[in-house]
Amino acid sequence: MGRKTILALRVVIALSLLGSLFVQTVLLPLIWIDLEGAELWARIAFVTIAALWIVTLQVTAICIWQLLTLVRRGAVFSSASFRYVDVIIGAIAAAAVLTFALAVLLAPGPTAPGVVGLVCGAALVTAGVALVIVVMRMLLAQAVDRESEARRLRSELDEVI
Repeated sequence: MGRKTILALRVVIALSLLGSLFVQTVLLPLIWIDLEGAELWARIAFVTIAALWIVTLQVTAICIWQLLTLVRRGAVFSSASFRYVDVIIGAIAAAAVLTFALAVLLAPGPTAPGVVGLVCGAALVTAGVALVIVVMRMLLAQAVDRESEARRLRSELDEVI
């Protein structure tokens, strides 16, 4: 991956993190105020789900940043990558659960059933993304194995020469 690509990704991640901080500090309190007519448990639930969903995005962004650092150093095919990929999988899975929880909260209210269905679909797609990352983790494991095998073979070849 080239330097320009890594830089572009880091700019996007930094802007995303800044935007998410804005949402957490400015918009979530405004949403709390907008939900003034709702029951207290509903206000707490909706704002908490939104806040936690944003945290999952932030965690994912930070882990991707760390993976980009490993790419820049040429060390992405190492065991250090697995912890970041595992956290990304967990964060995306948590986002899927939170999205489904939102659908559950919306279902008994005046929300149209189609909207609830769309939110459930979004939860399913988000869970699918987590599964895609699981597959990518398996590919990373294969690449790490190949990298260590190549190092071993190079070492043996150096001894022969």
